[in-house]
Amino acid sequence: MTDIQPAETRLPRALVADDDPAVRLLVASVLTELGHETRTCASGADAWRTFEEWLPELVVIDSDLPIVDGVEICRRIREWDEKREVFVIVLTGHDHPEILESVLDAGGDEFIAKPTTPQHLRARFVVSRRRMAQDVARRNAEEELSKARWLAGIGDATLALQHEINNPLSALLGNAELMIMELEEKGERNELLDVIHEQALRIADVVRRLRRLKNPESVDYVGGARMINLWKEHAS
Repeated sequence: MTDIQPAETRLPRALVADDDPAVRLLVASVLTELGHETRTCASGADAWRTFEEWLPELVVIDSDLPIVDGVEICRRIREWDEKREVFVIVLTGHDHPEILESVLDAGGDEFIAKPTTPQHLRARFVVSRRRMAQDVARRNAEEELSKARWLAGIGDATLALQHEINNPLSALLGNAELMIMELEEKGERNELLDVIHEQALRIADVVRRLRRLKNPESVDYVGGARMINLWKEHAS
């Protein structure tokens, strides 16, 4: 199911999953107070189904859920969420190192020990929200850096192609046009020479479009490959 409502125009979504109704109510109340749109579940199966349909940004889940435990749900979220855009907090009633290690191995971002208080939850959620904002800023910065590197690479490749193509292309066009003129003076024509000249002009047009390339975009090509859309730049 696709979320058609832009994230900027709605409340951040938080999914709470715990088999204890008192804990669900407590966690959901604090999150609602902090400005989240909240949904609750009592089992791991319901939590995973709700996650797939609703796509929340924050998941607060009990490690000991029935049917499918919270650690497994966390692992599934991470398999689905390769960029780690979902922040996962695991509630646990155990403080054994092996339990906490399993939470981290499954991809949990944070854990909260039970029992807890509204004040403690509020403080942890505020800190988590700051971390979520920092993660978003980091991902955006990484995307911008990746795009800048890609554009730089395109620019370097474009300059290299222009340099390597222009000299032999100029010689090819010059000689082809000279031969065509000589044939025209004799009232003759060579179709093969015309084809060579036409294709050389096409290459020259591509080089000109490469020179004007400012905001390159890639488009689908045969075999699932991607190629730079030179025609859009040419039309603009």
